[in-house]
Amino acid sequence: MREGIVMRKLALVTGGNTGIGRVLALAFAKAGHDVAFSWVSRPDMAESLVAEIEARGVSAMGLPCDVGVEAEVLAFFDAAERQFERAPDILVNNAGIQTWAPLLDLDESDWDAVIRTNLKGTFLNTREAGRRMVAAGKGGAIVNIGSGCNKLAFPNLVDYTASKGGIEQFTKSAAVELGHHGIRVNCVAPGAIINERTVAEAPDYAASWSAITPLRRVGTADDIVGPVLFLAGENAAFVTGQTLWVDGGVFTQANWPQR
Repeated sequence: MREGIVMRKLALVTGGNTGIGRVLALAFAKAGHDVAFSWVSRPDMAESLVAEIEARGVSAMGLPCDVGVEAEVLAFFDAAERQFERAPDILVNNAGIQTWAPLLDLDESDWDAVIRTNLKGTFLNTREAGRRMVAAGKGGAIVNIGSGCNKLAFPNLVDYTASKGGIEQFTKSAAVELGHHGIRVNCVAPGAIINERTVAEAPDYAASWSAITPLRRVGTADDIVGPVLFLAGENAAFVTGQTLWVDGGVFTQANWPQR
């Protein structure tokens, strides 16, 4: 530890320069944590995010990293540990991709890409964070970003559904194995979240999902912030292996013929 400097917590966010990841990275900075994030595209967005985080009085690092490639994940963690001179306290596995095709038309390459990024990426980053947290001896918190398809099968998203369902079970296994090291592992499962991607896929996204969501609206990236910060923080010190649904109730309600 450098003399005269109060050591803040270090939060790592994968896929952090755009979308939900960017909002989460900024939220951790606002909460007073240093932030390191990985990214694979839009270096301009990564550069601007570093500036936004540092404007909040904390330190930031953004590094290109394919979360499904072990060597790149190790390089990301090594770079973060060198810059911040400590192991991570928090990891958010946010990086993910999605393809759209019926099962019978799904290309093997798309299946491999989604499983490699979403599920293998969660494994590689969790394993590396866990190793470093154990070595540091301070415990830690890991939050995995799941989906409504943790629970239900989504049409034309067989690879994505398989990856997110796997993440929920991986969360439970990791929580059990890492618990005696003081490391908590939980999952946040968003429902219909409006962003650039979902609007591009369906121009009527907000209206169509609001109509079937009990809270009668879609979610935003800001709706994910509170649950993630809760699970990453001391108020959830005895919570591990859990999935927190942030979906406005849409995946809790039954498919009922009468309203």
